[in-house]
Amino acid sequence: MRIFMTGGSGKAGRYTVDHLIALGHQVTNADLVPLDHPQVHNLRVDLTDAGQVLNALHAYAHFGELEPGTGVPRYDAIVHFAAVPRILLQPDNVTYQANVMSTYNVLDAAAKFGIRKVIFASSETIYGVCFHDGEVKPAYIPVDEEHPTVPQDSYAMSKVVNEATARSFQARTGADIYGLRINNVIEPHEYDRDFPAYVADPSLRRRNIFAYIDARDLAVMVERCLATDGLGYQVFNVSNDDSSVAASTQEIIDRFYPGVPQKAEINEAGSFYTSDKARRMLGFSAPSRWR
Repeated sequence: MRIFMTGGSGKAGRYTVDHLIALGHQVTNADLVPLDHPQVHNLRVDLTDAGQVLNALHAYAHFGELEPGTGVPRYDAIVHFAAVPRILLQPDNVTYQANVMSTYNVLDAAAKFGIRKVIFASSETIYGVCFHDGEVKPAYIPVDEEHPTVPQDSYAMSKVVNEATARSFQARTGADIYGLRINNVIEPHEYDRDFPAYVADPSLRRRNIFAYIDARDLAVMVERCLATDGLGYQVFNVSNDDSSVAASTQEIIDRFYPGVPQKAEINEAGSFYTSDKARRMLGFSAPSRWR
């Protein structure tokens, strides 16, 4: 496939780019910072500028595409990961505006050019736990895609808006547009660096609902989305199958979630942020990594 990837230079994006290239796809990385990869085609794009997005999506990706003499080829899919990745990096209004407008511009351009597959990054923060002022508990556990999405912060608000925008564009075009509610992304080197502290103090993972997603498994999730057609508009939680702490499932419930309704069974050391929908509809699997 010829894939237009935004944010491919970021923490999650570069693992996805590498995985897609290894599968034989051609990837154009649209980012403000180039990715140092011998097989990726970098294009510096300000995604908040609608003109730049339209132009970039209707442009040659590399010199070899000039040879057939048949004009600019169409992208088969867009993977949109670019964003201000959390609060406290830029002023809240900048975070909100950048994330909302970049997603609108990407979806609008996809609709105009007839691109029938768009995968975009939403977030665990959409459920309102991660960046809440003070402690708030989930409405129920495990958290699935039916959980209320009423966050307080500018980053998660932007993701709520992006999901609504994506749903509206899907209704207009009938394309497949899948939103990934990505949990805390962990790179391989972060297990040794960070997880001993999580073992010692599981409260450090409360705001992430005790979950995580390995960056390599997130790349597999994108692969499964690209390979699965005909689902229309969908949102999917994305996490590994196990929790990110050593405490048992019952210990977590007793200490952090007393009185919180339990909607489904959680296996011993299982995730409180369930990806069962992705497993059921996409065949996605993200086994335990840190253990």
